[in-house]
Amino acid sequence: MHFHDDALFPENQDNLVITAAPYGPEWEPDDFREDLPLTMEEHVQQAVDCFEAGATVLHIHVRELDGKGSKRLSKFNELLAGLRSAVPEMILQVGGSISFAPEGEGADAKWLSDDTRHMLAELDPKPDQVTIAINTSQMNIMELMTPDDIAGTSMERPELAAAYREMTVPAGPEWVAEHLKRLRANGIQPHFQLSSIPQLETVERLIRRGVYSGPLNLTWVGIGGGFDGPNPYNIMNFIQRVPDGACLTLETLMRSVLPVNAMAMALGLHTRCGNEDTIWGRRGEKFTSVQQIQQLVRIAGELGREVATAKEAREIYKIGTVYADADETLARLGYAPNRKPGQVGFTQHA
Repeated sequence: MHFHDDALFPENQDNLVITAAPYGPEWEPDDFREDLPLTMEEHVQQAVDCFEAGATVLHIHVRELDGKGSKRLSKFNELLAGLRSAVPEMILQVGGSISFAPEGEGADAKWLSDDTRHMLAELDPKPDQVTIAINTSQMNIMELMTPDDIAGTSMERPELAAAYREMTVPAGPEWVAEHLKRLRANGIQPHFQLSSIPQLETVERLIRRGVYSGPLNLTWVGIGGGFDGPNPYNIMNFIQRVPDGACLTLETLMRSVLPVNAMAMALGLHTRCGNEDTIWGRRGEKFTSVQQIQQLVRIAGELGREVATAKEAREIYKIGTVYADADETLARLGYAPNRKPGQVGFTQHA
């Protein structure tokens, strides 16, 4: 991404897209009962409240009534139907992990099988986006957790912490290619969740080889434990490698969420917040998803940056837009074109 001399002026930046992740699948309901929905009605109301606060993208997980993260696609279908009725303008983004919550005490915190995750392309009503991980990697969400972060929560239980510490993200090449194919066939936009520059490079190769063609919506996920950590150098190095035509959101965890989101807003990028990322405001003070959104809206106002309407968010994300092939995708994203047969030297933009 290029930063001209006037790039930090809010009038030259896209309006701010706020993603809300208010379903916190890693927590148990009693960890923050005031903010973690349990019934279907609570799930839908949480979305309404986030939308009214200023969020235009909803990152979706769903719970069973026993408090466990649901792995049933029928529950996702039920929630999506309720959301389409209650917040029809909101961009609905299903978390591609479905649920990584352990099944029982000390059970492995496993993502579902490849075949089951492919079925996200068959959800009805279909979401606008499904998030997709690239390259199998460690996802130890405990590595950056402090004693303050887990105090008084289920994560103080050693067996639960151990399960999350050993979690991995399965996202091998064959699965990724097939998943992208199925999502496109069903008119669902992938939203790439990337932990580092090597994963971004893999996405570029997928585009260059024609495995994926279309708009590029990215979230940099800086949660440590196999992913980048919330280090400003990591953030800026990643931003430097993102092509100009992509749309980039920053994500991290716990009390790093606010400073990283503040950087995103100042730089003209986009933000994500909610209880999936943190349940804390100031040290020792719990902070609801809606309060987090309201806080970002206030800070954006101080920066002079307008918060995107639902219609503007859809335009920024290019929901419903498709590109014909690798050449068009490379050109629209601002990547240099592929090398032509016999061509030597550096490839250049037209």
